[in-house]
Amino acid sequence: MEDGRIVTVRGERELAARAGGVFAHAREEFLCGAEDLMTWSGVNAAFREGNRPTVRPGGGLAMRKVYSRRALGDPESERRLAAIAASGAQVRISDAPLAREAVVIDRRVAILAGPESRGPRTYTVVRVPEVVDGVRALLYATWEAAADLPLALGSAGTPALTEDARQVLAALGSGLTDEAAARHLGMSLRTYRRRVADLMASLGATSRFQAGVLASTAASAPSASSAHTVLPTSRPATPHA
Repeated sequence: MEDGRIVTVRGERELAARAGGVFAHAREEFLCGAEDLMTWSGVNAAFREGNRPTVRPGGGLAMRKVYSRRALGDPESERRLAAIAASGAQVRISDAPLAREAVVIDRRVAILAGPESRGPRTYTVVRVPEVVDGVRALLYATWEAAADLPLALGSAGTPALTEDARQVLAALGSGLTDEAAARHLGMSLRTYRRRVADLMASLGATSRFQAGVLASTAASAPSASSAHTVLPTSRPATPHA
């Protein structure tokens, strides 16, 4: 069907050409649902190829992304999810399969991904207010019931952090090498690695991937001065550690 308000396109390039401006001009809310990280990756690549602006959180734009547990299939996927969260997006994981993979922008436009196929995937761009509202309600209900990414990765959440702990955790999530992070914090490499290990144990993180995700939420976690629970830092470092 194609009457200007409901348009079906084939392939990511055609979607980028027909609806790229909608993505680029999101102002209030960008709500995205996907079974895994592959669903919209081709769309993003098509936008980059066409030099179209990408959506960035901030400036009043709430970016919410919910994925099924298929997105947690391997360490590389966890790294990518951590990067998405670190960019400012709110990322959640749903235990239940998504009813529909879709994007809703500013409650004005809904983009529905068609079933996976060997050929180009179809996408339906909808501008009918009643339909957009229905798609958003369904997707937002899934978002509300889903778990925040750190919890989905097995963490009990981010406890209150001392300032020293925040700095170590931020360095861990910054992508710096251990050597560069230690220099930045003014401590020895051995001390930095010991503090990272202590932080991971306190946070319940079983890998640096999980700790990196927690680093993206550290800025909003309560500080030790305003909370009773304080994340313990490492024992005092000895000279020349």
